[in-house]
Amino acid sequence: MSLRKGRLQSQYTIVDGLSMHSRVSTTPADAPVVVLVHGIVVSSSYMLPTAELLAPDYRVYAPDLPGYGRSDKPKHTLELPELTDSLCKWMDAVGIQRATMLGNSFGCQIIVEFALRHSDRIERAVLQGPTIDRHARTLPQQFWRLLRNAPLEEPSQAPLQAYDYWQAGWSRSMRTLQIALSDRIEEKLPYMHVPTLVVRGKEDPVVPQQWAEEVVNLLPDARLAVIPGGGHTLNYSRPLELARVTHAFIEATESHFIEKEKFNANSHV
Repeated sequence: MSLRKGRLQSQYTIVDGLSMHSRVSTTPADAPVVVLVHGIVVSSSYMLPTAELLAPDYRVYAPDLPGYGRSDKPKHTLELPELTDSLCKWMDAVGIQRATMLGNSFGCQIIVEFALRHSDRIERAVLQGPTIDRHARTLPQQFWRLLRNAPLEEPSQAPLQAYDYWQAGWSRSMRTLQIALSDRIEEKLPYMHVPTLVVRGKEDPVVPQQWAEEVVNLLPDARLAVIPGGGHTLNYSRPLELARVTHAFIEATESHFIEKEKFNANSHV
């Protein structure tokens, strides 16, 4: 993996009459595609640190889903199936047939739903901090965990997220949170038949070790990587470590499912 940073450019694509913004790096032209899926209410802006590190080796795309970031805001808040269908149509529009998908937090829920609805379009998945822990599926529990996580994140992340929340608006933000809390991801994971790497920050209070291990055990073909000292949004606070394990995972699964005896995710941390 190169330690250089690539450059991503903004582009806008019309999907179902809505303009979708994305940050893209399309070289090397023959490289595999990685699509980064942002978390709840935020945008692709906080995915950039990881995207830039992956860009020298992959064609990297980081879209703003409809309703968030610089993308158009539909009148109603899109449900999970609608978000995944919009993502698939956006892939059609930009010419992506299949991709590795890397998501953070609620982005993992979107990827799992995508894998069930559009299994032919996803090669492998990297689920970084997958929510919602089924043992804490209430707003007070999640709010408390996020408060505990805040000191673990980079200070520069706060204004980025505040701006994204402002762009999304109160009503859309609250509805998206309800969608995330009501999603029974644990019932879907056994049907996600793609090689999957689950990544957790060792100090992440939003995704405890017990839940991360449960996610791995529910998936048909998965491994767990734990990043020392990391919180919930490794894509912003620990991008180099996340990029390294992602790169190793892609290389290990280029032509086959994970050879568990040969691929030790934590050896690449």
